[in-house]
Amino acid sequence: MKKQVISGEGVPQSKLPFSPAIRVGDFLFLSGQASVDMEGNIISGTFEEECRRSFENIKKILDEAGVGFQDVVQVRNYVGKQEYLSEFNSIYKEYFSAPYPARTTIMGCLGDLLKFEADVVAYKRQQ
Repeated sequence: MKKQVISGEGVPQSKLPFSPAIRVGDFLFLSGQASVDMEGNIISGTFEEECRRSFENIKKILDEAGVGFQDVVQVRNYVGKQEYLSEFNSIYKEYFSAPYPARTTIMGCLGDLLKFEADVVAYKRQQ
């Protein structure tokens, strides 16, 4: 099956060796999205700011691929500290609704550089 890289003017770029997203058939696999600007520079802020910026970066990539949050089937979340979990769940429900995607949330794995990162898998039948 052919792999297609999803990129474009509206898609945040990285200085690291990975693609923002790869489409394979009807599936779209997004790399981890953190609080970065369009050139991949980290933008530090409060947990809420970093979490929202990460989800907005995911939205930009999904838009470029012609899919939306309703097409996401799996989300992996990396939350910097246990104390952010309640706030994270509130923000998460602004982007995802029932039936919720399958989800994994890992705590305390980001070191001091980031407060949040997420990657997703989406499914949408291609025309």
